[in-house]
Amino acid sequence: MKNIAVFASGRGSNFSAIAAAIKGKKIRANLALLVCDNPKAPVLKKAEKAKVKAVLVRRVDFSSKKDFEEAIIKCLKENNINLIVLAGYMRILSPEFVNEYRGRIINIHPSLLPAFKGEHGIKDAFVHGVKITGVTVHFVDEHMDNGAVILQQALPIKEKDTIGSLEARIHKIEHKLYPEAIKLFVEGKLRMKGRKVIRF
Repeated sequence: MKNIAVFASGRGSNFSAIAAAIKGKKIRANLALLVCDNPKAPVLKKAEKAKVKAVLVRRVDFSSKKDFEEAIIKCLKENNINLIVLAGYMRILSPEFVNEYRGRIINIHPSLLPAFKGEHGIKDAFVHGVKITGVTVHFVDEHMDNGAVILQQALPIKEKDTIGSLEARIHKIEHKLYPEAIKLFVEGKLRMKGRKVIRF
């Protein structure tokens, strides 16, 4: 059974969706670890409630990004982690970190990549007035929101939508799509090959 680590910095709604899917046997994997860099993040309490081991690794406690990431990698190896799931983790992983776990790090982004990369995907799509946005799950590479796409789902933006209502509908898709992508990975039904995802 594969061991999963979720990286999160904030509320942890995707963490909860993943934990629920694993608890409900929709994903046959072990949610072994939460890695968090923010001591005030609500996700820490969610991990405690879900009885998931959580480690707080703060950047300010290390003299360099290299030392910070080496501490995380040490923890991942100690817990035999097979898959890293980024769920609102507000740090860019270094190329060295990505190389260590290449093909075993996935991320979710609230737009139809490559459109609207970055921290404000929902707001940017709304402000630009596009008619369709959505959600992308992708493998992580050295560049932000750039890796090979695993799954995407489109969502029409309604005339009556506000940023808040659009965000709520986007999150609803995320909570369904992310567990689906994780299930494909742990069942050995996909892998990364360059800029493409091979499905089995």
